[in-house]
Amino acid sequence: MQLASELAKKGQGKTWTNPLVGAVIVKNQEILACGFHHQFGKPHAEIEALNQLTELTAARGATMYVTLEPCSHYGKTPPCAKKIVEVGFSRVIIGQLDPNPLVAGKGCQILRQAGIKVEILNQTQQLNPAYNFFYRHQRPWVTLKYAMSFDGKINAQSGVRSILTGQKAFLDTQQLRAKQQAILIGENTLKVDDPQLTVRLANLLYPPVRVVLVNDADQLDLNLRLFKSTAPILLLSRKKSKREWPPQVTVLTDDEWSPQKVIQLLYQRGIQSLLIEGGAQIQADYLGAGIVDRLVIYLTPHIFGGIGLPAAFGKATPNFINYRVINQQQIGEDFRFELIRTKEESNV
Repeated sequence: MQLASELAKKGQGKTWTNPLVGAVIVKNQEILACGFHHQFGKPHAEIEALNQLTELTAARGATMYVTLEPCSHYGKTPPCAKKIVEVGFSRVIIGQLDPNPLVAGKGCQILRQAGIKVEILNQTQQLNPAYNFFYRHQRPWVTLKYAMSFDGKINAQSGVRSILTGQKAFLDTQQLRAKQQAILIGENTLKVDDPQLTVRLANLLYPPVRVVLVNDADQLDLNLRLFKSTAPILLLSRKKSKREWPPQVTVLTDDEWSPQKVIQLLYQRGIQSLLIEGGAQIQADYLGAGIVDRLVIYLTPHIFGGIGLPAAFGKATPNFINYRVINQQQIGEDFRFELIRTKEESNV
């Protein structure tokens, strides 16, 4: 199962909306074939492993290790569970059940009804945290990321961009972005920082959707770097737009884009993971709404003293929310802390 998990990670950034999955075929304590889900619409991990065999009959009576329950429905590809039955496996060991209601135990049922022994380990949930969360909670898995000085400031002064972290931390944030399906900022951050909100490490098959909350989309300067990339952009404007937009831009209108409305909109559009990057008011709003599931904080060795804009500065959080640190490390001269909520309850 460890080998299958490592194989699954090779599909990172290419399988959305499908999860990462790896599979290994074993017979008489010998590995016959391995496979992983390479890309959305392409063969699933189980079929990819079978395709490595010279003859399918070699897998008769074998055991398949697969990180996620084999699918049971027709989508872009036929059901993997039925193919496993057809080939004649004697046992299937599964890393975790699939939370997608289209599958959710149905794949295991097909296997067991055919007389195949099924064992579920509940060991591979960490491969697809956003996918699992999305189907269990009916909303995206939300990560809030920011860098701050030792005295809790994200900028030296309001309205002026401050670069706090070093190059190694920057590269780490790019890795974080690469694992998200959407990135969200507010209008002030867009104008002050002029960010691209793209992943510069590699050409992803599915780059994150860049979501920006604005008052009036028609007042935005199209020379902003955001519009120079072909990656998709979702502008959530309070006022209706009359402007002609580039093909990668979608503008939606609502009088009040509350955190709850935004989260539900992204859920309806199939977004499984959201990274919130700023600014301080947006951070405060989403923390206060109780829908931030993970925090990634970069702490830099700077002190601004009496000046500067605090992190998550704005409306008071109505309830004290507990997080616990699950990882901490030094990256160059900076420090990275990862925290998750102590409870999985959602306010959405």
